[in-house]
Amino acid sequence: MNVVARPRQEAAGEGLAPRLEELVALRHEIPRAGTPGVGRAGLRAAAPSSLRGRGMEYAESREYVAGDDVRRMDWRLTARTGRAHTKLFQAERERLALLVADTSPALYFGTRVRFKSVQAARAGAVAAWAALRAGDRIAALRGGEAAIPPAAGMRGVMRVLEALVRWYAQPPQDDAGLELALEHAQRLLRPGARVVVLADPQAAARVPLQRWAALGRHHEADLVLLQDALETTPPQRALAVEAGGRRLHLPLQREQARAQWHAALVLSAEVLARTLPAHGWRVHCLATDAAASDWMQPSRSAPGEA
Repeated sequence: MNVVARPRQEAAGEGLAPRLEELVALRHEIPRAGTPGVGRAGLRAAAPSSLRGRGMEYAESREYVAGDDVRRMDWRLTARTGRAHTKLFQAERERLALLVADTSPALYFGTRVRFKSVQAARAGAVAAWAALRAGDRIAALRGGEAAIPPAAGMRGVMRVLEALVRWYAQPPQDDAGLELALEHAQRLLRPGARVVVLADPQAAARVPLQRWAALGRHHEADLVLLQDALETTPPQRALAVEAGGRRLHLPLQREQARAQWHAALVLSAEVLARTLPAHGWRVHCLATDAAASDWMQPSRSAPGEA
């Protein structure tokens, strides 16, 4: 079902497609709370540890001493030397932050301020600028196209912003779907990376739970669901829509019709918000008329999120 609607700025040509200057300006809107700290020299600590955690990589091996975690034994070196050795790990200096962009046709629609696709680009830009501040390398991908390769600094951010502008200008003809994009992301990411998924709720709901769980188990994971006010709070009157080339009138003044509307356009986000946090995901709903950084605020959460 496609609702025939345009955002209020249509006369001015705004809100229909993202603009690069708009995404660049969002650099000043990312929240500062919770940003990882940086030392005086601008480098994060990389002190070796015998314990392995998220975002840790192998550093070296040394002889075993009492108290070392036996789960981190370097059995190959132990067998080769005849003396017990344990592995040491250190925090990665540059974590990978990956944006996964849903480009399904349902996103290229909106009634308040801007299209959902434009808000997706804006949310992605905020994530890219936050990655720059944290010192992460930034990459992006969508279903149907090779990934924008990881890069640090302004070079990495600008590559991603340019891709977001291109992807969300109009529905790509070669869109291969969100599930394929997440499969690609799973092959690309290393444990401890950050992944931010920008998606239409219905597209996200079609992805098997196993895929979400596999990504959330090993990475810091955020799902940003784009919503329009017409979807979440439809008018209590008949609404004209276009479906299958025909113009229909939905009797939304009737309770049964409103229940069907809710099941088709709202329930997906509610189910995702209830189920995915148990699998390591933070789920956020972002309206088309909200600030692009709203999803990053700790107090902002999707309906039904604990």
